[in-house]
Amino acid sequence: MSGKTKRLTTAQATIEFLRNQYIERDGIEMPFFAGCFGIFGHGNVGGVGQALFQYPDFTYYQARNEQAMVHTAIAYTKMKNRLSAFACTTSIGPGATNMITGAATATINRLPVLLLPGDIFARRNVDPVLQQLEYNYSKDVSVNDCFKPVSKYWDRINRPEQIIPALLQAMRILTCPAETGAVTISLPQDVQAEAFDFPVSFFRKRVWSVPRTRADKQLLQKAAAIINRAKRPVIISGGGVIYSDACHELKKLVNRTGIPVVETYAGKGSLNFDEPQNLGAAGVTGTPGAIEACKNADVVIGIGTRYSDFTTVSQGGFLNPAVQFVNINVASIDAFKQSALPVMGDARECIIELDRLLKNYKVPVKYAMAVKKSNTEWNNTVDKIYNRNTAAYPTQGAIIGAVNTFSSPKDVVLCAAGSLPGDLHKLWRTRNNKGFHLEYGYSCMGYEIAGGLGAKMGDPSREVYVMVGDGSYLMMSQEIITSIQEGYKLTIVLINNNGYASIGGLSKSLGTDGFGTHYKYRNKKSKQLDGGFLPVDLASNAESLGAIVLRTKNIKEFRNALTVAKSNDRTTVIYIETDRDQRVGGYAWWDVPVAEISTAGSVKQSYQKLKNNRRKQQYHL
Repeated sequence: MSGKTKRLTTAQATIEFLRNQYIERDGIEMPFFAGCFGIFGHGNVGGVGQALFQYPDFTYYQARNEQAMVHTAIAYTKMKNRLSAFACTTSIGPGATNMITGAATATINRLPVLLLPGDIFARRNVDPVLQQLEYNYSKDVSVNDCFKPVSKYWDRINRPEQIIPALLQAMRILTCPAETGAVTISLPQDVQAEAFDFPVSFFRKRVWSVPRTRADKQLLQKAAAIINRAKRPVIISGGGVIYSDACHELKKLVNRTGIPVVETYAGKGSLNFDEPQNLGAAGVTGTPGAIEACKNADVVIGIGTRYSDFTTVSQGGFLNPAVQFVNINVASIDAFKQSALPVMGDARECIIELDRLLKNYKVPVKYAMAVKKSNTEWNNTVDKIYNRNTAAYPTQGAIIGAVNTFSSPKDVVLCAAGSLPGDLHKLWRTRNNKGFHLEYGYSCMGYEIAGGLGAKMGDPSREVYVMVGDGSYLMMSQEIITSIQEGYKLTIVLINNNGYASIGGLSKSLGTDGFGTHYKYRNKKSKQLDGGFLPVDLASNAESLGAIVLRTKNIKEFRNALTVAKSNDRTTVIYIETDRDQRVGGYAWWDVPVAEISTAGSVKQSYQKLKNNRRKQQYHL
C-alpha cells in the first residue's frame, strides 16, 4: 500500500467503503449501514465472506433464507425511517434468485436495501460453472439479470475498479427519498477475490445528506387556493408522512382546520386513533367514515401516498364529479397520479407551508361534526368487535383486540398477508407512529417473522407482536432461529385458519366456494382436496425451531398467554385457532376479475356484481 492507494480485493474494498458511509438529516448524523446479512456458498464465501471475516466491526448476521434476510433488512429500515439500512450477500444461482422477491418488496415499498449477489465467472474460461444459466444468445446474461426490473439501480462488476463508481451510484439511490429501493450490485465470484490498488480517498468518511426539499412556491399557493375553496376536503396520509417525520405537523394542521385524515397501510399511525379528525383506514379495507369521506370529497390531498388500488377502491372510491387532487410527494411518479396538482417536496416542509397559507381556513362546522361523529362511532364498533365471542373458536377480531388492549402504546404489531392485514388496518388502534407495521405494498407472504426480527433490531426497546396466519407461517418461519441466535425476542401470534382464509373468502365472493384454499386431504371419491383436515402441528414445529410455545384454546387463555410471553426473554409463539367464517365485514369493493362465462350460477351472479361495480370506476383526468 502506498500513500495514495490501498491494495484490496474487490470484496474487501466494498466492505471498507460501506463501513465509512454516513447519513445526515436535520443535523443528526449516523452510520448508514448496520451490517450485512448473508448466506455463504461457493459464489461469495471466498470474496465477500472473507471480507466480512477481515472486518468484524461491520457486523455479519447469519440468516436461514435469502428472501427472509432481505425482509428483515426492509423491516429494519422502515423502523428507522429509511435512515439506516443493511447489505445482503448471497452465493450465485438459487441463493441470488431467492432474493428477487425481497428486492421487489423493497422497491415497491420505497425502502432501501443493498443486495450483493454472487455471479458467474467474469473470466469465462470456466464455462458453464455450477448453477450457471446458459443463454443461447449472449454470454453476458446470468440469472442476476432478473433483478433488473425490481431494482432501482443494477450493475455487474467485471473488473475490480468498476466497484468505485458503482458503489457511489448505489449510495446516491439508497439515500434519495424519491428514488430509494433495492440496489443490486452483482459480483462475479472471481472478481470478488481479485486485488486492485484502490485510491485511499475512496474510503474516506462520506456523509450523505437527506435534504428536506421545498416545494415550488407558486404550486403551494395554487394548492392552498384549491383547499381554501373546499367544502369537503380529505387528506390521504401515506407512508411518506411517517418517513418524513411529519406526524406532529399533520396533527397541528388538521386539529386547526378540521380536515379529516384517512390512512393507508403505510401511513397508519400518522395520527393517533382517537384524534377527532382521524377517520382511520382508507380504501378497500377502510372504515365506513373514511370510505364516505373519500366518496364525497371535493378536494383530495394525498400526502406521501402512491395511490394503490386498495387506497383508491380500484379507482371507484372518489365519486364526486368535481373532485380535485392535490398531491404532496418527493417522487414525481406519485405526485402526478390522479391528474393531481403535483406539489413535489418533503412532506413535513410542505405541511408547514400549507398550514401557514391556510391560516384562515376551517372546514364547515357541519362537516367537522360529521367527521368527529364518524370517529366516535367507529371506535364504538371496534369495541364490539374486540369483545365478540363465539361458542367454538374466538374471532380474529377478538384476537386483534386482545393484543391491542394488552400492548403498550409504543409496541409494534407487524403483519403482511392474508386476512389479517385488512382486519388490522380497520381495527388496530394506533397510539404511536411506529406502532403499526404492515408490508402491504407487495403483501408478501412469509414477510412476517423475518420482518418482525428487523423491526425489533430497529428498536429493541419495543415489544414486537408478529401476527401471522398458518399460510404465511408455513412459507417462511425459519428466522425464529435467527431471532433466538441474536437475542431479539419476538412475540409471535400464530393463528391457525386451516388454510388460506383470505383468498378463501375472496374465492367465495367470486362464486368459487373457497376452492383450493383449505388444508385438507385429497378425497379418494371426489378426487378433490375436500377430505379431512391435515394433522399438522404448527405449535410443535415452532418449538422445534427453539421458540417457547404457548398453546391456547380461547380468549381467556390467549390473554393470559400474552402476559406470560411478555415476561419471557426468548421468542415466544402463542398458538390459537380461530373461527374462519366469522369475519369483520364491511369491506369496500375491490376489482378482481370474475369468469365471464361459467356453468356455476354463483359465478354468474358474481360476474354481474363485478359489471355493476365497474361502472363506478373513473379516470381522473
